[in-house]
Order: sequence, then structure tokens, then C-alpha cells
Amino acid sequence: MVFHRVVPPAVGRSYVPNVFDLVALLMVLGALVLVAHGARETVEPLAVLEHTPIVLDWRLLPEYALRTTLRMLAAIVGSLLFTFVYATAAAKSRRAEIVLIPILDVLQSVPILGFLTFTVVFFMGLFPGRVLGAELASVFAIFTSQAWNMTFSMYQSLRSVPKDLEEASASFHLSRWQQFWRLDVPFAMPGLVWNTMMSMSGGWFFVVASEAITVGDTTVTLPGIGAWVALAIREQNLAAVGLAVLTMLVIIVAYDQLLFRPVVAWADKFRFEQTASSEAPTSWLLDLFRRTRALRALSVAVSSTFHHSLGVRLPLPRLPQIRLSLGIPERVVDAVWLVIVVAAGAWVGWEVIDFVGTSLGWADVGEALGKGLLTLIRVVVLMTFATLVWVPIGVWVGLRPRIAEKVQPVAQFLAAFPANIAFPAAVVLIVHFHLNADVWLSPLMILGTQWYILFNVIAGTAAFPSDLKEAAQSFHVAGWRWWVNVILPGIFPYYITGAITASGGSWNAAIVAEVASWGDVKLTATGLGSYIAQATEAGDFPRVVLGIAVMSMFVTLFNRLLWRPLYAFAETRLRLG
Repeated sequence: MVFHRVVPPAVGRSYVPNVFDLVALLMVLGALVLVAHGARETVEPLAVLEHTPIVLDWRLLPEYALRTTLRMLAAIVGSLLFTFVYATAAAKSRRAEIVLIPILDVLQSVPILGFLTFTVVFFMGLFPGRVLGAELASVFAIFTSQAWNMTFSMYQSLRSVPKDLEEASASFHLSRWQQFWRLDVPFAMPGLVWNTMMSMSGGWFFVVASEAITVGDTTVTLPGIGAWVALAIREQNLAAVGLAVLTMLVIIVAYDQLLFRPVVAWADKFRFEQTASSEAPTSWLLDLFRRTRALRALSVAVSSTFHHSLGVRLPLPRLPQIRLSLGIPERVVDAVWLVIVVAAGAWVGWEVIDFVGTSLGWADVGEALGKGLLTLIRVVVLMTFATLVWVPIGVWVGLRPRIAEKVQPVAQFLAAFPANIAFPAAVVLIVHFHLNADVWLSPLMILGTQWYILFNVIAGTAAFPSDLKEAAQSFHVAGWRWWVNVILPGIFPYYITGAITASGGSWNAAIVAEVASWGDVKLTATGLGSYIAQATEAGDFPRVVLGIAVMSMFVTLFNRLLWRPLYAFAETRLRLG
């Protein structure tokens, strides 16, 4: 098995810039100007936010859109760096995995309001009196809605690298640094690209909370689409909400065409198969840059420098050598490590109990657990429904690259659609028809998180080797047998990754979805999400901590009892090679 590499044609001898160089240069300079303009406003005094409050003036929407887009791009860059480091450490080290994966389970279960509650003051304190502190708090909040999905995706890919490719890299005596860039990253790239798209869109789901921050007596409102939506909902301005949706659509189409479509077309060369795919994804922007001369020569020089750097063997220490030199049996090392991990977990648990126990009693714990069970029922029902709907659709789209190109921006827009924008319709319908809010607010929980399943299924289907599909066709495997014996086992690891992040995201979304308002009308569904939202709004930190702890416990147990066993099954029984 080898990766299907599409090698670009060699750069011609003429390095004289052509018209494509001019167009590309103008686009790059325009992007740099926009970034510089948005960055300049982040270093202004914090008093500027008070003197220029958010107003529903359509002429300010381009400025708000730029500020929100830059925050999301900054968060996605941070998420990529975090993913490369965290996922690699968890996948490559058994002892690190014991600690890092449970921590990741907890992190994805901590709601964005939980992060904001304890990080706003910290970031504001780093840059007192400056907008930059509030901007960092907002970027970090968006980061927490993006990073965990991407990390799970790369972790799953690294654990699924075929054994024959690992043996080939060992036979070529590749260092760990070389193996990471020549094997691990290329193998993980197709799934990571689709999950990055999902994370970028998923960030919109919480953009309202990240830009219109209210924690107790601390209120910070940053210029952006999220703050615009929050104000439009308070003022019951449907026209302003519609303008926000239209602006979001324009932004999503722009970064689909200018960022993700080129990356998807570029990442197709890392497909794991022996035969070329019949339909390769295309990108007009990537084709434009490939037709340049000067920029193409520069990119080749940078690429050659990078590949040359892979030949440098970094003197990284190896844990097995250290252990053997000390003469300590591996069982003893594992036992000591496990004791340290359990002790650290017990200490953290005791600190939480001590903090909560000063003002709350067992009755409050029972209330949080009871509401957590109600939210759990909603999550299970909605996850089952999303699986039955989106797995067949994702397979159908993933098998048709041309269709995937058209579906991609639509799916990104639907994934980016914040639940807050659906509040007007939900609240009006529930009040008008006297419906039960506990039931009919529930679909808002899955509104943004169901797309994790769709995007991962599309990624898994698109990455499924063409030679295996052709083999199934040659053996006349079709119908139900094809689903059970071919495609479902092939995409199962990707589905598990999407289901884990969708499940954790549904718990997180409960905080937004279980409390819906439209003007003065406010509806609340009984559950752990509304419990945390109300405690955060009131600045009741013991109840916030209790709610987050209970939510983390539910998500961690759910992952350990259901998703992790399925994950292990996918690694051992459904691995390619």
C-alpha cells in the first residue's frame, strides 16, 4: 500500500511573473491588509468598547464580520498546533494516553460558559485596560469549541496507521520527526481537513457566547457577528437576524473557496490507496497559484527547504532507553505511573468537593444529577436519530467527489448556524401552540453537533481506498452485504470520532439550547444545561463548578462505557493493514 501522490509539474525555467502572479499577489496583499486592520483594533484601550457600543447598522456588518472571522482563524491556527502536539503524544505514548485521553474527554465536556467563567478575568488581567485581553478570552472560547474535535480526529488516524507502512518507515530508518511529517501527518490529513472544516463551522455555534460575555458582574461585548445577533435577539429585530445569517453565508462561502476548497484538493494527494481516485476534487484558487511562475518558484524553494530539514535528526531522548539504563522493570514503571495519575485525579476531585461543599449540600448534588439524567436522555435520543439520518447521507456524498464539492459549503453553513438564530422561531412556535419546552427545545441541542457525524462519515468515505471499492464491485458485493461488510467497517473509525465529538458537543450545546429567549419571552427546559446557564448568569460559582463536574462525569462515563470500547474495536478489528 502506498499513498497516491499527485506530483505537480516541474517549474519552468522562466521565472518572469505572469498575469496569474499579479492576481495572486493582489489577493495575498488584500488578505494581509485586512488582517493588519483587524489586528490594529485589538491593541486599543478597553474604553473604546464602551464609547462605541454595538449598533444594528448594516454598514457596520463588514467590520463586524472581519473581526469575527479573524478571531475564528486565530482559534483554528491554535487548534491545529494543539492537535499536532496533543494527539501525537496521546497516540505515540501508552503512558501519556492514560492521562491525555481522559483529560480530553473532560475538556470536551466542559461547556464554553465554564471556560469563560474562569478565563475572562485571567485574560483581561494579562492586558489590563486593553481590548487585547478580551479578544484573547474570545479566541480561547472559540478554540475550546474547535480543538477537541480535531484532536480526536488526528488521534484516531494515528492509531489507525497501517502496520505495513510503519514497518516500511522503520526499514528506512526514519527518525520520529521524519516519520511524523512523512507518514503520520499525510495519513491523518484527509480526515483532519474535514474535521477542521467542521470545527471552523462549529465555532459559529458558540460565537454569540464568545463575543457577548456575561459572567456575574463582568460584561464584555466585542464587535462581531455574535454580538450583533445577541443584540438583535434582545431587540426582537428579525431583519437584523436575517442580515446576520446572510453575512454568515457570505463569510462561509468565502473561506470555503479561499481556504478549505484548495486544502481539500491539495490533501487528495495523500489518499491511502494503490489506484487513483476516478474524480479528484478541484479548486480554482489552487489552479491559479499553480499557474503562477514567481510564486510557484518561491513555493518550490520553501518546500525544498522543509524537506531538507526533515533529514536533520533531532537528538530526542527515548523513554525505553532511559528505563533500561535504570534497570527498572516495566511493570513497576506502569504501577508507579498509575499511582501518580490516580493520586492527581483524587486531589483534583477533592479540591472540587471542598470548593462546592462550602456552600452546597447533598440536595444540590442530587438536583444536578437528576437534571443531568434528563439531559442524558435528550443526548441519547438525538444521537440515535442523527446517526440513522446522516450516516447514509454521508456515505452517498463521500462516494461522489463532485457532489461533495457542492455539498461542502452548504454543510458548512448548516453546521455554522447558531442555535441562537433559531430561538425566534422556536420560542414563537412553542408559545403559540402551547408546546412543552422540555421536549421541543431539545432539537436545538443537535442543531450544530449532528454535523460532526456527517463530516466524519464523508471524510471516512472519501478516504476509503478505491482499490477496495473496486474489489467489492468485482466480487459483486452489493446491497445490504456491501453496507455491512464493506463501507460500514471502512468508515467505522471515522464515525466513532464524529460520534464522540458530537456527543460531547451535544452536552455543551445544552447550555445554549435549554434556555431560549426572544425579547422578554424566555423559555427554559429542565436539564443540566439550563442549570449551568442560570448559575453562570447569576455568578453562582459553586453551582457552576458543580454543574460542570456533573457534566464532565456523565460525558466521561458515557465515553468510557460506550465509545472507548467501540474505538478499541475499530483499532483492532477494522484497521487497514
